[in-house]
Amino acid sequence: MLTRKQLELLMFIHERLKESGVPPSFEEMKDALDLRSKSGIHRLITALEERGFVRRLPHRARALEVLRLPESMSPSLAAARGRGGFSPSVIEGSLGRVAQKNLEDGGDNRETVAIPIMGRIAAGTPIEAIQTQSHTISMPVDMLPPGEHFALEVRGDSMIEAGILDGDTVLIKRTNSADSGDIVVALVDREEATLKRLRRRGASIALEAANPTYETRIFGPDRVDIQGKLVGLFRRY
Repeated sequence: MLTRKQLELLMFIHERLKESGVPPSFEEMKDALDLRSKSGIHRLITALEERGFVRRLPHRARALEVLRLPESMSPSLAAARGRGGFSPSVIEGSLGRVAQKNLEDGGDNRETVAIPIMGRIAAGTPIEAIQTQSHTISMPVDMLPPGEHFALEVRGDSMIEAGILDGDTVLIKRTNSADSGDIVVALVDREEATLKRLRRRGASIALEAANPTYETRIFGPDRVDIQGKLVGLFRRY
């Protein structure tokens, strides 16, 4: 359940995106909600992020995306998508159940593929390396980019400002290379796996958290192996 101010801010951002496709500035949000400082807006946005209603897009100024509205207002969000507006990158619910329901209900009958869940990944202090396959999720083939994929269950809070929360399941494209700025599964010293944003600093590799309470860790290139990069995630409510 959202507080009155949280709901007001969510709807203000949603309406502005519908009108112009550009999210409002923090100053505009502050004035719209009649708050004295921008710090109150920061707290409200963080609360909306934690509840899965919005996410901040990295490396872009004033970049906010509305992922969902309260259930009673869902039709207006669906209408906005239909007009060619924004669309969320977070898939709610179980992908397996969604895909199966489409088939059972005679929906679009999209072909699905089983994605192996390879255990847990730390979004925080690195934990043990990726485990062997535990179970699978089903996902429509047309929602996946080309390549081989696997999934991991997230544990920790170091990537919350990238919209990745404790308990989420991340979809990973298997690759041993990534660009600076990509969110990757990194294997440190061949024994610790972690989910972090990759930064290249000369000959070194920095693994950067999306939470100011965590320090960026810097390693020599021979200590870090890229196992894959993030291509999506889903969340159960």
